Amino acid sequence: MTALAALTDLCLPPAAVPPSPDWTQVENTLGSGLPQDYKQLVAAYGPGRFCGFISLYQPHAPSEWADLTGPMPTRLRAQIEEVRQAASRPWPLPHPPENLLAMGVTGNGDYLFWATRPSGAPDDWTIAVNEALCAPWFTYDGTVTEFLVDVLRGAVRVPMFPSDLLDAGITFTPSQLRCTAPAVEPRAPVGTHVIREWARINGYDVPDRGRIPIEILQAWEQANPC
Repeated sequence: MTALAALTDLCLPPAAVPPSPDWTQVENTLGSGLPQDYKQLVAAYGPGRFCGFISLYQPHAPSEWADLTGPMPTRLRAQIEEVRQAASRPWPLPHPPENLLAMGVTGNGDYLFWATRPSGAPDDWTIAVNEALCAPWFTYDGTVTEFLVDVLRGAVRVPMFPSDLLDAGITFTPSQLRCTAPAVEPRAPVGTHVIREWARINGYDVPDRGRIPIEILQAWEQANPC
């Protein structure tokens, strides 16, 4: 049984998903091939959350915070070393930052990365997970689909994931379709000061400077979909 078949046995995909992207265009944009299992995963499930917690980045997502082809993966790669060096005792990294490509996030702000080596063999890429760009790191020697299967089966325990992750059952919740009318122009980028002001009005504790926590960015996106 393939990893995708095992996953669909565990967690039923949605009845309808958006069309798959032009993978050649996506890979040209990234300057790299992508794992075949990830492409099949996107085709089967589309955007959404596993167990209301784990979301994978999607090519050309409407939000830059979840766009595999947008600025977020590059931004996170640059911030890994910045955050590490800012610590009083820099922690070891499982892979050099330049070999890490962000491809998912959790409800707690943990990030999922591909370890992109060998560079010419994306089907051999493995997985690294960390806690909000800080220590600890967790590594998994397999594909993202195999990772999801083992996590959802309870065969693998990721230390930074909540202990009650599976208590409500194994589910996949598709992202709500946004801006269903044909889009003429993409939404203009929104300044972080706008998001900070919205967060304070809605009762979030948001810092005046530095990165806005991922849960606040996601809440803002859900409240301002178009």
